[in-house]
Amino acid sequence: MKSLYDGPNGQAWKDSRIKIYGWGEVGANGSTSTQSLAPAGYPIRPNRVELDQLVFRIERLPDTAQRDHVDWGFNVTNLYGLDYRYTIMKGIFSDQLLSKNRTYGYDVPTFYGELYFPQIAQGMNVRVGRYLSVPDIETQMAPGNYLYTHSLLYIFDPFTQMGVLSTVKLNDQWLVQFGAHAGNDVAAWERTDAKFTPVACIRWTSRDNNDSIYPCVNSINNGKYAYDNIQMLVTTWSHKFSGAWNMQTEAYYTYQRDVPSVFGPLPIEPNTNGAVCPFGQASCFAPAWAIVNYQNLKISKTNFFVMRNEYFDDTRGQRTGTQTRYSTHSIGWGHWFNVWGENSGLFRPELRYEHSYNAPAYNLGRRKDQLIVAADVILLY
Repeated sequence: MKSLYDGPNGQAWKDSRIKIYGWGEVGANGSTSTQSLAPAGYPIRPNRVELDQLVFRIERLPDTAQRDHVDWGFNVTNLYGLDYRYTIMKGIFSDQLLSKNRTYGYDVPTFYGELYFPQIAQGMNVRVGRYLSVPDIETQMAPGNYLYTHSLLYIFDPFTQMGVLSTVKLNDQWLVQFGAHAGNDVAAWERTDAKFTPVACIRWTSRDNNDSIYPCVNSINNGKYAYDNIQMLVTTWSHKFSGAWNMQTEAYYTYQRDVPSVFGPLPIEPNTNGAVCPFGQASCFAPAWAIVNYQNLKISKTNFFVMRNEYFDDTRGQRTGTQTRYSTHSIGWGHWFNVWGENSGLFRPELRYEHSYNAPAYNLGRRKDQLIVAADVILLY
């Protein structure tokens, strides 16, 4: 944006509040696995250097600090790279993954418009379009994460949704969200998989701003098996110990009904898994639950340490493809550095160990343990 601001129409760009920016992310890993890193992610191919994300975004944020006029905004994000495999929505460029299984691909993970109404309560924002699912600690967009790799909890929950989401600030302590979408990672025009799916959340923040609790019914409909049609009850708790040390904990319970058995005759949708059902059942109820904790320590203006621990129980194997319990453990360092501007680069090395308790889930079902040494570099423009 600096070149636009410094150009002949610089003041017009500033007045419009439209921003054009993006980033590129390249990652590398070394692992004890040789065939696959799954179910870990986003890197899925072991012992490689990958182009994870190349992103171009244009957006305008509504002015939510004022109380005297309705304002508007929008967001369009274009993404190319390995990570499209996780952002893809069925019905939007999805053949490149669901039919062709391309390693690299293109997606538009967000495209939405917003209207802000300051006179409703202490402000209401209405978002319409395709947006990132709430209320995760982690995000699809690389610069918004503490670590390079993602938790299993995040990898196997909804990524994006298409619909309407309203956010209402009641006061400084309470915020509510409500709306409806077409289902998880499914375009509204998909005839076989799109379902009317309400969503409701509430967030409480303490007066000293040291604690926040954010429970959500992220997705709720008939719960019958379809493309990523998990029903999701989720809560996130954030706590600030000091100006330098904070922690975040997220836990959820998910399920689908009538999931085809991996042993039975019923068809299984591409890019989804069947369930390990009891003997003789063609389909069954498939729950999963998980909890993850982040400990984040800022040690200077440009450096931070992160520790992440999680537990994931894939009760019927429908989420990860293996019926087992998991634990994963990561430690990482983040370092901001200057390239063409202050803090325009981020380097994140990480050490990750994970274990599957009931069945071998790693290296294409050959191992119960996996060690990953990984790092990425993000350059922002």
